[in-house]
Amino acid sequence: MAVTVSIVEDNEQLRATLARVISRAEGFRCISQYSNAEAALEALPKDRPDVVRMDINLPGMNGVECVRRLKQAAPGILSVMLTVYEDTDNIFAALAAGAAGYLLKRTKSAELLGAIREVHRGGSPMTTHIARKVTQSFQKAGPSTQPTENLSDREQEVLDCLSQGFLYKEIAEKLGIGYETVHTYIRRIYEKLQVRTRTEAVAKFLRRS
Repeated sequence: MAVTVSIVEDNEQLRATLARVISRAEGFRCISQYSNAEAALEALPKDRPDVVRMDINLPGMNGVECVRRLKQAAPGILSVMLTVYEDTDNIFAALAAGAAGYLLKRTKSAELLGAIREVHRGGSPMTTHIARKVTQSFQKAGPSTQPTENLSDREQEVLDCLSQGFLYKEIAEKLGIGYETVHTYIRRIYEKLQVRTRTEAVAKFLRRS
């Protein structure tokens, strides 16, 4: 079945371009578009897309607050931020609000589609640049009381790749393992670390004592 996507973006030209890219891609379907958070919040729980591509800088309510409220209204809908902002405050605000991924608007169409599919499969994609900012922030935060010694060597390798911002496909290629095997390793990592997101897993990995 196709991954259904809704777009929340105030730039009309960009919104139309994204809708066209998504609708023309095999395995994807753009089912709705909104120019502001207020309209999106009212309609998205009824639209029930698999993934929402969300902008941060919207007129009126911003995208971060929209994600936070949407998460309360429809927990099953996943959100990917696509924005020009790459400062840690916006990144962490978006992730804390419940965003499953954070990408920059200069991200290529193929990478965006890959990220949307990854979110739909349970991942939390970030561009390498964004992931580096996140990891640098965690490294400054000091040691954690949550060790990762119970991870196997291969799980440590997979988690290290996650911390560098690799997508699942890239991890599979780098480590010479299957795409579905990567998913299996990540599921085990989440279980062992008692986390639910890529960001939480990376935080524990980088702040290990």
